[in-house]
Amino acid sequence: MSSSDLYDIDLTMNDGARKSFGDYRGQPVLVVNVASKCGFTPQYAGLEELHGKYAEEGLVVLGMPCNQFMGQEPGTDGEIAEFCSTTFGVTFPLLSKGDVRGKDQHPLYGQLTKFRNGVLPGLVKWNFEKFLVNREGDVVARFAPTVEPDAPEVVAAIEDVLARPAA
Repeated sequence: MSSSDLYDIDLTMNDGARKSFGDYRGQPVLVVNVASKCGFTPQYAGLEELHGKYAEEGLVVLGMPCNQFMGQEPGTDGEIAEFCSTTFGVTFPLLSKGDVRGKDQHPLYGQLTKFRNGVLPGLVKWNFEKFLVNREGDVVARFAPTVEPDAPEVVAAIEDVLARPAA
């Protein structure tokens, strides 16, 4: 996958603002499909910690609410934003709720899921799966929902991409 494939994707933010993934060109991005009523929902706190710790170095944590897994994100975009803000103090950007698999899969996830590793081939398996995109727009790591945001392998991957200047 070339970086232009990701950078050309249009995004609708949780507040309705229109952006492009290209707006994050030159910044590492950790993309996570999120849900408010999931056993992994407490990971919002860890994602916010990553955002707070690494935002000044350029890291963007980008959440995409998704209701495809047992209806664990039933709220509207406004309700989701309110929940994330009041419950976990989330300040990182959220996209509008969308699908991460299936016929209505968001184009962002159509590209992200082309990155495979032995544990996570193809389709997103559950809420809170994480994709790390480097400064050039290449997916360089993928982490299972069970892997906490502060897990050593996640932190090491983030620090590795932050240490590399944009090409």
